[in-house]
Order: sequence, then C-alpha cells, then structure tokens
Amino acid sequence: MATELRQGDFEAFFAAPFAVYGRGTPYVSPMKSDLRRFLDNGNPFFSKGNGALDFWTAHRDGRVLGRITAHEHGAANTAFATRRGYFGYLDVPDDAAAAGALLARAEAWCRARGLTEISGNFDLTAMQQIGVVTDGYAHAPYTDLVWSPPWLPGHLEANGYARSFGMTTFEVDLTLAQAPELKPKSQAILDDPDFAFAPISRATIPQRMEEARVILNASFAKNPMFVPVSAEEFHFQAKDMKWVMDPRISAVLHHRGEPVACIICIPDLNPFLKRTGSRMGVTTPWHFVRHRMRNRRAVLIFSGVVPEWQGRGVNPVVLRRVILAAQNAGYVRLGNTWIGDANGASLAQKAKAGARPLHRLHLFSKDL
Repeated sequence: MATELRQGDFEAFFAAPFAVYGRGTPYVSPMKSDLRRFLDNGNPFFSKGNGALDFWTAHRDGRVLGRITAHEHGAANTAFATRRGYFGYLDVPDDAAAAGALLARAEAWCRARGLTEISGNFDLTAMQQIGVVTDGYAHAPYTDLVWSPPWLPGHLEANGYARSFGMTTFEVDLTLAQAPELKPKSQAILDDPDFAFAPISRATIPQRMEEARVILNASFAKNPMFVPVSAEEFHFQAKDMKWVMDPRISAVLHHRGEPVACIICIPDLNPFLKRTGSRMGVTTPWHFVRHRMRNRRAVLIFSGVVPEWQGRGVNPVVLRRVILAAQNAGYVRLGNTWIGDANGASLAQKAKAGARPLHRLHLFSKDL
C-alpha cells in the first residue's frame, strides 16, 4: 500500500517512535505535554516573527510508521545570512518509502518558503536535541541527548543528504574521575574574595537560570549553531527546571556580584520517562519520587564562561566544584550534551576529565 502523510496529527506524532522502535531500544521520548507545547504556535521560537513550523506523520495499513517536522528559524537565517530550513524529530523504520516520503514533504515545505537548503535533525533548535546518531547506538542517552537508529544515516544519504557538522556526546564515570587540580591562576580565583558562588536553592533557581541565560548568550556568541536566546525563549524551554533540578550539582560563579561562569546540571530523567511512557498518569508522581531516590546519573546541560574571563582559570574552578558536588551527592555517572568537532578546547577538557565518547552525531544537509 502507498504511504499516507497526515499533517498536524499530534496524537499520531507522539505515538510514532513508540510504534517504530518499541520499548526495547534506547530511545526516550520527551514528556508528551512538553512535546505538545514545543510544537504549538505559542512556542516563542516561532511565534515572535522568527519563523514557522509544521509536522507530519506517515501511515500505512492503518498504522503510524514515522514522523518529521519542518521549520524555519528566522533569527538564525538573519544572523548567519542563510536561507536554511530544518527537519527534526525524524523517526522512521528501516523503510525507504516512508523515509523518502517524509523527507520529500519537509523539503517541499522549505522550498515553498523560498529556502535553499535543509539540515537536521534539529529538535527544534541548538538549545534542544540536535543531530543524527552515527555511532554509539547501544548507549542509552541522557536527558537532552539524542538517540536514533543505525539505519537512519543510510536513508538520509539515499535521499541526497550529506554529513555536515560532527558532534560527540560524553560520559564521565564519577567513581573514577578526579576533580581537576587547580593551577595557580585558578587557585587565585578561588582565593579571591571578589569571586563567590551564588546560592542555588528552590527560591533562587529562577534568578540563577536568568544568569545562566546571560552567560549562555555571551559564551556561545561565536558558536556557528547558536543564536542569542531571549528571556521568553529560554524560560519557555526551561519551564519546569525548578522542579527537576538538584541544586547541589549546578554552580554559578559571580565576580563582584556579576555572573561570569556557570555549569548547569540536572538529574537524568530518562529512566523515569521510560517507565511512564513519557505520559502523565495517576502513578507518575510515585514513579518520579522513586526515581529521585534511586537515580545516580546526572547530565551536564551546558557550561559557559563570559568572554572576558575565558582562558583565565575560571572554568576549572567551576568544574571542580560541580564534580565534587556530584560525587558527594552520590551520583556515579555524568553525561554531557554535544560538543562540536571544531571546539578543540572543550574536547581537550573532556579528555583531561577522563570522559569517554558516548554517541557520535552529525547533522545531515542538502541543497534545495
């Protein structure tokens, strides 16, 4: 039978990866309520004149067998002088017809908007999950890390896509890791009363997260995938952070009261999401409490140092504090979101910390 494509069917969109992969794979879905609001017109990434978004599901014989989004991020195209569209959430079985139909629909959507290239996976921005896994398929992802099946790169290449941006995610064994020794310039920062770690508690998390946004925008300004994030965009993405953060394992460093560096970590929520099928139900609170009591995995969402303090010994001070705090809190594994191949300094830092590569990822791109 022919592959049927449906536009805007959210229930089918959410169900697609469960139907495609089943529960035995490392795939983990975002919470259903989060996915719904990410795709909603109220998402400020798209609702403030910055672009547009649409999504489709593939069906055959009365069953769903794949999904894809297409979107334009106008702010990124303005910043980088591009006319690029993106596909995301591409989940499909090892089925050439389904993969080709979904990709063709996303490409047609981009062409209709006058865009001249397409790239993905972007789910939906560089602040969220990006990339297609090209190695490390057996490893379970942490929160905010991607997993996709081994047949997906082949289907993309068969449809004219080429690998365009390499990335690696990492994992640190905290039972073996040692916090970095501080060199004199880092020790001087630790001893300087002008520097202080800002208190992180349930009450102060909103303020610390806003400081993290400021640091994120400053420290990632030269990243080729990054566009400055407004307060509305950042807090839309981090809406529930207050309830899932463990205040012990993040750190924001101030210099004379101004934020200069931070590392934001959260407990890994993926085992909890697996158990609940990423849906809210009557047993969800019980599963969440049980997970918080048993969980020993955390994930480093991002780290940053404002440009004027980069290379001056600040980062090892913050990293040491977080690693020691995670070890003292009983965590045994620390995941790390993607680092691009061009970011030699961060890759060297991971090597020094004894981090092992977890997943290899690439963006796949095509001229339209």
